Formats: sequence, C-alpha cells, structure tokens
Amino acid sequence: MTSDRFGLRWGLAGGSTLASIDEVRDAARFAEKAGFDSFWISHAMGVDSIAALACLGGDFPGLGEVGTSVVPLYGRHPVGLAQLARTAQNALGGRFTLGIGAASKRHAEDVLGLSWNKPFSYTREFVEALAPLLTGEVADTDGEQISAHATLGIEAQPTPILLAALGPRMLRFAGARLQGTTLGQCGPRTISSYILPNLQAGAESANRSDDLRIMALVRICVTDDFAGAKVLAREIAAHYQSSPSYANATKHEGLEDASDLHLIGGWQQILDGLAAYAEAGTTDLRIQVAAHDDKSREATYDALAEYMS
Repeated sequence: MTSDRFGLRWGLAGGSTLASIDEVRDAARFAEKAGFDSFWISHAMGVDSIAALACLGGDFPGLGEVGTSVVPLYGRHPVGLAQLARTAQNALGGRFTLGIGAASKRHAEDVLGLSWNKPFSYTREFVEALAPLLTGEVADTDGEQISAHATLGIEAQPTPILLAALGPRMLRFAGARLQGTTLGQCGPRTISSYILPNLQAGAESANRSDDLRIMALVRICVTDDFAGAKVLAREIAAHYQSSPSYANATKHEGLEDASDLHLIGGWQQILDGLAAYAEAGTTDLRIQVAAHDDKSREATYDALAEYMS
C-alpha cells in the first residue's frame, strides 16, 4: 500500500493550465483510476478552480478529497469566496478542501492593479472573516483592510482550509488557526528545518493538539532524457525563484540549483526522493507530472498508475 510505505496521503496535481471542464474531468478520472487519495487543481489563468471542482459533483467517488491549491485572496472578499466554497462543498458531498494564499506582489500589482500592502495582516483579516462562514457560523469582523458582517444560507459540511505559507508569521498563523499548509516549491530539508518548526510553534501558542497537515507539491518526470527534463525544470524553478518568499524559503534546502527539487530519472529514483518528504514530516503529497515531451509524460503517468494500483 502506498500510504503505508510513506505514511502519507497521495494526491494528484491536475495542473495549472486546465482550459476546460473536460480537461478537469480527464485529470480527475486518471487520479481516481490510478488510486490517488485526492485530486487538486491550481488557480492560475485557466478555469476557476472552485467552480471546476464543483462541476465534478458526485462523480469520481473514489477520490476521498478534492481541493484547490491555491486560490489567491487578493482581488476577492471573504463573503464571496465562502459562497463559492460552500456551494462547491454542497456539490461535492463534503469532500472539498479550500487551499488559499495571499498570491504574490507581482500578481496583485501587475495583474490586478491592486496595492500589495501588508499581505500578512490582509491574510489574517481575510481568514478571520472567512473561517466562520465556512463552518456555517456568522462573520462579524472589522479589520483595517477586510471587514465582513454576514451569514450564509447554504447547506454544506464545514470546509477545511490549507494556507500557502512561507514566512514565519504566516506559518505560525496557519499552525494556530487552520488545518495546515500547502506548499509549492519546497524540498524536504526546508520542510523539516523551517516549515514544520514554525507550524508547530503556532499550534503550541494556541494550545492545539490536533494534527496539522503539510502538503508538498512534488514535480516528477520518468525519463532517460535527463537533460531535456532539466530544461523544463529550470524554467519552472526560475518562476518560483523570482518570488522573494520562495527564494528565501528555498535557501534552507542548501541547493545551488532550485530545479534539483524536480525528481527526474527512473521510477526507483523518484520513489526514493518521495520517501524523503515523508521522513521530513510531510503528511500529503501533491504529485505533478512535469515532462518535456510526450514520451516522458506517458512514461510518468504509466509508472504512477502501475505503482498506485
């Protein structure tokens, strides 16, 4: 059993460029058939992640959890986001988990034309209004940047929240208030020496004893063309490293080349790399296939399907 081997949950990352509900369904179908525990899609410039997952409804019952990773908070309001999330939770029968994050300075300013002002306090105020709404309670908060006074009449189970957190304050906040954190490009050393201690410190400050989730995004490619896969890995890593938060966080990994976080090569090499995440304290894997050609993409999906089954 895969979860017994690594002591963690396996989830498939459906990608960040899904252009249609059909593509979302195809990815969910593979995840279910292969035996993944969960299915996650990103919120980028493709389909709206919450709406797309809601469209799955009661289909793919083999997936115990479906979720977003992550919905950016800038450009949204807690009431509207809670309406979407609880509607999705109703459609999905309680299987939905909401992954959120402040987004980035570049996204807020260049894409949305918004001021990137005090992102930590913005996130904290947003969550203080959002969290009660997701459990069917009343939001009654007045903040410097976010206020909300509302209740929602939507039948749905409570929706868990995972927060994309990299800074110490954001990680401690996630540990104190939420179900855990969802990570992008962070390796096992970063998780064990930096992410986990800050998350636990937040939990201890709030006297929480419940288990916290750490979901790591791991990109893999089964291929004998290492050089070709490495070109794509460096392109993706450069995107992450352009964000100061990720650049600071990945310093803890001790890598000269952040693209080394991609697991490339034979299936056994990839398994050994994934095992390191479990040893570091990761509770959930979010596997994404990052292949540079069709042959490697098919080989990776085939290896995943064979192993998971």
